[in-house]
Formats: sequence, C-alpha cells, structure tokens
Amino acid sequence: MTPVLIFGASRGVGLELARLLRRDDIPVLAMVRPRTDALPLLEIGVDILPGDVLEPGDVKRALDALDDQGIVVSTVSGRTEDGRFVDDDGNRIIVDAAAVRGVRHCVLVTSIGCGEMRPFRSAQAIAAFGDVVDAKTRAEDHLKASGVPFTLIRPGGLGDEPATGQGMLSENPAIHGFIQRADVALLIRRVMSDPGALGKAYAAVDRDRARIDPIPATGTG
Repeated sequence: MTPVLIFGASRGVGLELARLLRRDDIPVLAMVRPRTDALPLLEIGVDILPGDVLEPGDVKRALDALDDQGIVVSTVSGRTEDGRFVDDDGNRIIVDAAAVRGVRHCVLVTSIGCGEMRPFRSAQAIAAFGDVVDAKTRAEDHLKASGVPFTLIRPGGLGDEPATGQGMLSENPAIHGFIQRADVALLIRRVMSDPGALGKAYAAVDRDRARIDPIPATGTG
C-alpha cells in the first residue's frame, strides 16, 4: 500500500484523515512538533516523526522517511509569534522538500476563497480571514510552480460533527458553503487515488449546505 505522510495530523482534518487511512491499514507517517500530544496518532498506529514544519531540515528528514511512491498531504495552518504564516512559509518548505525528494502526489488543503475564487469573497470574509487566505494562495501558487504533482482542496466553513457523506468537490469558483472535517478527509482519500484529480483545484462543501454566488462580490479588491 502507498504510504502517506501528513503534515498537520495532530488535529482537525489531518487527524480525521489519519484515522480514515489507518482504518484501511494504509501506512501513515506524521510530522509532529515535540510538545504536541501525539497519543491519538500513536493509538491508531501512525509513525511519528518529531519536527517543526518551519525547519527545512526537519521537513527533509520527514520526506526522506517516505517511500518514493508516497503521497504527501498538508493541512498545516496558523501564525507564529513573530507573525509568520505557517499556511505560507510552512507549506513552501514542504513543497520544496517534496520537489527535491520526488513524490507521487501532494495534496494541499487550503480554503475557499483562494486563487481564482478571490473575486467571490465577501467583504466580511476578507475582513475576518483575508490575510490568511492570501497566505494560503501564495502556498498554492508555489506548489503549482514547483513541478510536484498536486491537487488543491479548498474546504468551506468547517464543522466537527460526524461525516454526512454529502461532501462534494467543485471547480466552480463561485461556490461557497460548509462541510464537516470528517467529510473533507473522505474527499482527500478520494483524490489520492484519482489520477484525474492531478493538477486540479477543488472547493469542498456539503451538497446540502452549498450555494453559488452568481456574480463577483463588490469591493473585494
């Protein structure tokens, strides 16, 4: 089975994905910061690689532990005390290491509103999350230019309820909505085994909670 290396596996979508993959007995590696609680991952048989995503040497060692045909998934996010966006800087480091190592597929989890979805962001969303989404977009652009085979997954608003099974992927830049983290994990699992997903950018929303903005919002910049 193709092993999967997850950055950001200690919580959220990354943890849901690790659980899903391990239920299928797929080998999972996860880079976890030394002071982070890794017990939930250890209990399901994940191979823990201590390290910091903002340290290129740590990320290189994690990639070196992965099989040549391995898959990399990154869900990392956050901001450091000195103002660095992990969404941008951390993912750039991952992408650079993956390009040198040569991986089969890199799945980057970002957010609705990234890339070509920018014109459809509301003024409220820009005020609340605009700088974070811009950082995620920079990471997407870096991955696209890297030569690493990729898929971009852009979830809408995230919830912590059990999977509904109604998660969907859309290439429509005007789509918005909500989705459970467990459903995002199911969608990542799907694209990992779909050659047709390579080079694609998908919004991820729940079918029952999706909407389409027919025209770009005004004042979005």
